Amino acid sequence: MTSVAVIAHAGKSLGGGLSELRRELANAGFADPLWYEVAKSKQVPDVAREAVKAGADLIFVWGGDGTVQKCIDALAGQGIAIAILPAGTGNLLARNMGVPMNVAEAVAVGLHGERKQIDTGSVNGEHFSIMAGAGLDALAMKAADKGLKDRVGRAAYLWTGARNLKSAPVRCKVDVEGRRFFTGKMTCVLLGNLSEVMAGVEVFDDGSATDGILELGVVNAKSRTQWIRTVSRVVAGRADKSPFVVTTRGTKITIRFDHAIPYELDGSVRKAAKKLRIRVHPLSTTLCVPTPNA
Repeated sequence: MTSVAVIAHAGKSLGGGLSELRRELANAGFADPLWYEVAKSKQVPDVAREAVKAGADLIFVWGGDGTVQKCIDALAGQGIAIAILPAGTGNLLARNMGVPMNVAEAVAVGLHGERKQIDTGSVNGEHFSIMAGAGLDALAMKAADKGLKDRVGRAAYLWTGARNLKSAPVRCKVDVEGRRFFTGKMTCVLLGNLSEVMAGVEVFDDGSATDGILELGVVNAKSRTQWIRTVSRVVAGRADKSPFVVTTRGTKITIRFDHAIPYELDGSVRKAAKKLRIRVHPLSTTLCVPTPNA
C-alpha cells in the first residue's frame, strides 16, 4: 500500500495553496499524509530522510527547482518516487517532465502517473537533475535571487548576466573522461542533464535525462557584443554554431579554476570552489510523470 508524504516550502504558492493540496489528497483517500512544512529549501534533506524512515514510498514536493533539487539529492539511489507540485518560479524539471501546473492534475500524476527513472549529475558530491554552472551563470543567478527573480521571473538571469559580464572571465582547465578538453579563460561553463535548462530555451539539442551522459558547454565571450551574439544563437537553437562556445558530452568531468568562484545547481548558488568534480549517476531518481497518451 502506498504511503504518502508531503514536503512543502511554505513560501511557495500554486493554485489554491496548501489547503487545496490537502483537499485533493483527502479526496483521493489520503486524508492524513505525513506532512512537513519548511521555511527554506536547505531544510528539505532532513525531512525527506525522516519521511522515508517513517515509511513513505511516495513524496510530494511543493516548491520550485531548488526545493526539488534538495529532495532529489537526499533520496538519489533509494528508489523513492518523487511527485513534483510546481509552486516555484521556473519549475524547469516539472516542465521538462510534462507535470501540469495545476494542483489537482499534479496530484493525479503523483498518485496515478508513470514512474520514470532519470539520471542525475553531481558536483562535488551533491546531486542535480537539470543543470549546473559556474562563472556568469552563477553570478547571474546569485544576483537574480536578491528579489529580482520574484518580480520578473527567469528574465532576471539575462538582465543580471549582462550586468556581471565584466567580472566573469576566469581561467580554467576542463578535463572530460580524464583528457584535457579546454584550457583558457571562460565566461561561463554550463552542464545540462536536460535539453531545456532555461525556460522556453533548449540549450542542449541532444540533452536527455535517460542517456547516462551530461552535456557540457564552455562560453568564452568577453564583450557585451560577443555575449549578445552568443545568447542569440542559444535562443535560436544554434549554440554549437557560436564561435564563443565549445561543447562536448561526458560522464566524468573535472573543472579547475585559477581561483575559487561560486557555482550553481538547478538555479541555486553554492559557495565558491576552486575545483568542480562532476559525475553522472544513471537512472538514480524516480519521478512521477504523466502517463503517455493519457
